[in-house]
Amino acid sequence: MKRTSRDIRTANRYHLLRQAIADSPVSRAALAEATGLSPATVATLVGELIELGMLVEAGFEDSGGGRPRGLLAVNAGGGALIGVDVAETYVHVEVVDLALRVLGRAHEELAPEDGAPARLVRRIAGAVRVATGRAAAEGRVLGAGISMPGMVDREGGVSVFAANWDWREVPLLALLAEHLPHRLYLDNPMRACMVAELWFGAARGREDAVVVNLGTGVGTGLAIGGALHRGVSNSAGEWGHTTLVLDGRPCHCGRRGCVETYVGAPGIMRTLRELDPRSPLLVGGDQTATVAALADALDRGDPTATAVLRRTADCLGAAVGDLVNLLDPEVIVLTGWVTRRLGDRLLDAVRGAVAWHALPRPSAGAEIVLSPIGANPVSLGAATFALEGALASNGRAGG
Repeated sequence: MKRTSRDIRTANRYHLLRQAIADSPVSRAALAEATGLSPATVATLVGELIELGMLVEAGFEDSGGGRPRGLLAVNAGGGALIGVDVAETYVHVEVVDLALRVLGRAHEELAPEDGAPARLVRRIAGAVRVATGRAAAEGRVLGAGISMPGMVDREGGVSVFAANWDWREVPLLALLAEHLPHRLYLDNPMRACMVAELWFGAARGREDAVVVNLGTGVGTGLAIGGALHRGVSNSAGEWGHTTLVLDGRPCHCGRRGCVETYVGAPGIMRTLRELDPRSPLLVGGDQTATVAALADALDRGDPTATAVLRRTADCLGAAVGDLVNLLDPEVIVLTGWVTRRLGDRLLDAVRGAVAWHALPRPSAGAEIVLSPIGANPVSLGAATFALEGALASNGRAGG
């Protein structure tokens, strides 16, 4: 699609505010140097962001004998943003200020019956009300980003397909709008994680990056040329449903052998059952508890846990190696609750597997790291969708 002058200005606003958040307080000259924008463009954009209440003047710094330079800082109190991470097993909500500091949060576990659309909408709306109440943020909310698993129509606000709930064409934002007064922005966790990494994490300042999210489901977020890549139908990144093993394990999507069935939490549990059906590391059907038990067993040098990690990392390394060969990225960021629980042990094993499976030249250029974001990256990315929406719509709060 051809970019309009408005698109370019909005992208420049993102770029400038992203840098200001990273370096606050910061001078206009430093922003121009860091972003590559001209001083005149920086001056114009800074004026707009001050008018929107997102930046404030923050005193002066000594310029080494010349005229003191004015400093700018993020106006943390200029508004509040809501980030909602909806997964197959929970709803997690965080309310943050414009400096992305958490003001309030709410977390609710989901039962299988909560997957019905009307019921899940009520659970999401209830969690948002609890979090905004704890944050005392009503009236200051610039928007709410909602991250939903599966494929979504971002522009239409529709959950197109969520395999684990068998959702198809659910008008999610229209249903939520009956319960919540805020501007709402819908996307999925892969793109939420990628946006969080672009703004605050390991992909900041990188042109080409991949985020690999490991949880109950599996997928990727993609950045090309420093911007989020969505694809023509907002479906780019459904890497978890690419084929790893022909005629392999059955997947919720209706196909067989998908990456997700080998490296997602249920796939890891299946690998453990295949290696040792009576393993004490299997905690019933509880994914979280089983992965935690597996991590603890790795600390003890348990041979079964070590074999599970090795097989999982080899599958993951082969699938990530395909991404390396295809996209030639600067950085691949591993994130998600499974990644956080297995940590450096998984990272080290995956690095070795990717080096084996990928071609030498793109493999040598791709840095593979754990996400440095300490907060929930999906909630943070979803809140950032609301921030981007506010920047694109001139920063007005309301419904």
